[in-house]
Amino acid sequence: MTDATADPTADATATADATADKARELLRLHREPELLTVVNVWDAISARVVADVPGTRALATASHSIAATLGYEDGENIPVQEMLDMVGRIVRATDLPVTADLEGGYGDAAGTVRRAIDIGVVGANLEDQLKPLPEAVRQVEQVMAVAEQAGVEFVLNARTDVFLRAGDRDRGEVLAEATERGRAFLDAGAPVVFVPGFLSEEEVAHLCDAFGPQRLTVIGLPGHPPLARLQELGVARISFGPVSQNVALTALQKMVEDVHRGGTAPEDTRRLN
Repeated sequence: MTDATADPTADATATADATADKARELLRLHREPELLTVVNVWDAISARVVADVPGTRALATASHSIAATLGYEDGENIPVQEMLDMVGRIVRATDLPVTADLEGGYGDAAGTVRRAIDIGVVGANLEDQLKPLPEAVRQVEQVMAVAEQAGVEFVLNARTDVFLRAGDRDRGEVLAEATERGRAFLDAGAPVVFVPGFLSEEEVAHLCDAFGPQRLTVIGLPGHPPLARLQELGVARISFGPVSQNVALTALQKMVEDVHRGGTAPEDTRRLN
């Protein structure tokens, strides 16, 4: 039976207000001197498990992991609606701010971000895919304009793929291009810039100096500078992309191997669902 007293307009306003509040909180977490750590999730149960760990302050999705969960190769092969459906499940699984990995925007970055905001997403990674710089900058401007229209201080984590696609190029040239692109994205309104790939401490320091404190986000890879050092250098956030799912799947594979050798479930297994 429908509640005749329900006010859809009031419900929509409350939802919009809650999204705006979470966006402000996510931006605050990036602006604090304390490094924001986010271990990426890929479905509702991984979101709940990570959110329940003390010290978790925000969640980030991993597009690679969501695509793999649903049987797709990474690289915008998953239909955008399927990606957003899973992201929506993650948003509904937690009260924490959620930032989504939206790859390159699935052919319509601003429209995809608008749809993401509508389901409660308050930040996003957006790849430049090494488009010509004016085109990449225009994409950032369009996304931030859509967020402003929605009344949300959206935390766009504007990603440049320079290091990921560097090949055998000179590292100094790669760093210079990443710096140029990152500065341009910040000038276009992006609050932070994501430079994935293995970065040395010196490269991180250069980017923090070029962008300003709490403007750079990086990915956690084996051998990266310690988190305490990243915080000292002024990094805003570290995330882990598909690494977290690989950790979970490695544990599953190890259990299967143990069972095949006559073993059983690990004794330290926790009941998490």
